[in-house]
Amino acid sequence: MNIKRRTFLKWGVASGASLLTHPSYGKSDNSKYSVCVIGHTGRGNYGHGLDTVWLRSNTSKIIGVADPDEAGLKKAVSRLKLDSDAGFAQYRRMLEEQKPDVVAICPRHPDQHFDMCVASIKSGAKGIYIEKPFVRTPGEADKLISLCESSGVKIAVAHRNRYHPVIHFIKKYVDDGSLGKILELRGRGKGDHRGGGEDLWVLGTHVFDLLSFFGGKVESCSARCYEKGKVATGLDVVDGNENLGLIIGDEIHARFRHSSGVTSYFDSIVNDDTQNHGFGLNIVGSKGVIRIFCDRDPVAYLLEGNPLSVNPITRQWKVITSGGVDKVEQKQDLIQRVQNHDVPAEDLLNSIGNDTRPICSVYDGATTVEMVHSVFDSHTKGGQEVMLPLKNRSNSLYEYSLKKRN
Repeated sequence: MNIKRRTFLKWGVASGASLLTHPSYGKSDNSKYSVCVIGHTGRGNYGHGLDTVWLRSNTSKIIGVADPDEAGLKKAVSRLKLDSDAGFAQYRRMLEEQKPDVVAICPRHPDQHFDMCVASIKSGAKGIYIEKPFVRTPGEADKLISLCESSGVKIAVAHRNRYHPVIHFIKKYVDDGSLGKILELRGRGKGDHRGGGEDLWVLGTHVFDLLSFFGGKVESCSARCYEKGKVATGLDVVDGNENLGLIIGDEIHARFRHSSGVTSYFDSIVNDDTQNHGFGLNIVGSKGVIRIFCDRDPVAYLLEGNPLSVNPITRQWKVITSGGVDKVEQKQDLIQRVQNHDVPAEDLLNSIGNDTRPICSVYDGATTVEMVHSVFDSHTKGGQEVMLPLKNRSNSLYEYSLKKRN
């Protein structure tokens, strides 16, 4: 069976693991999982705390850190409370010598992620916790899925919202029909100076992870990209910041069709004057609207009532907590641990010890990459609907750019 189609069918499936149970890691009381940290100062750095989370774990111990930047490495060794001989300039050497159980791949720049994952798997690592964006192409994701399936290695992607207890309450609320018939899912990036192709990658992947979580497997995409108000052409293709690869447009509008029958949308416009309040998504149902904010607290609100009716009675947005609508949040400590990566790290160790799938797994990370490229692929075809999985497992903007330039 074709690997890209076989693996794609698994994407978007929510893990059944509970966030509230105490994990059993499969380690004895006097042993811990060994962890190596890979960072790159000036080239993605250490993400948003993917390195220090392991200092707070009772079941893991950091044994090494790699960073080719000398000054950055020295700071990392101190920050992670390591001896100087536990610092390495080359991550491959660290992996070969230390042979860790878990590798934290921290740089935000995705061009390094694939090679770092492969080296980690070859070194014998059992688990990988990796910063987003996951990898740069669907083809890279295919290869990592294949390696994980053959080796049993668990990869968890740092889309923290997937672990949030309020998000899981909302999923149950929607599935129970409390929001009525779902009319659409509508997501946005931050819409700041990175609006368009860069926003699509750097922040849109957070939104895409939620869209697939609520909507199910993505089956198709149609999209259009614009540059300075005009339809973008191959001449507008550029190398993205943070080594994202080829991107296009300062304005993007995309439509996705999901296996559940729901349609979702993603929009990003450069400098849209929303002060980043658009970052997240709206779940629009016949009985109300749920507004989810990425990386904010509180994370979600509900506006009850028919969203298409004109109601003279003023309706108020009600906060959603892990306990329900308009309830006081009783699990603030758990939410803080999600935001600080503690819960995702524990879930990864749990998946290793019990041979289960991480809540945000390699398949979920691959879904976000596929969605990004489906936007580009549709645009290069004049905005026509393209089916997922894509036939082109690389970046379709490469050939698009060459055709226009030649």
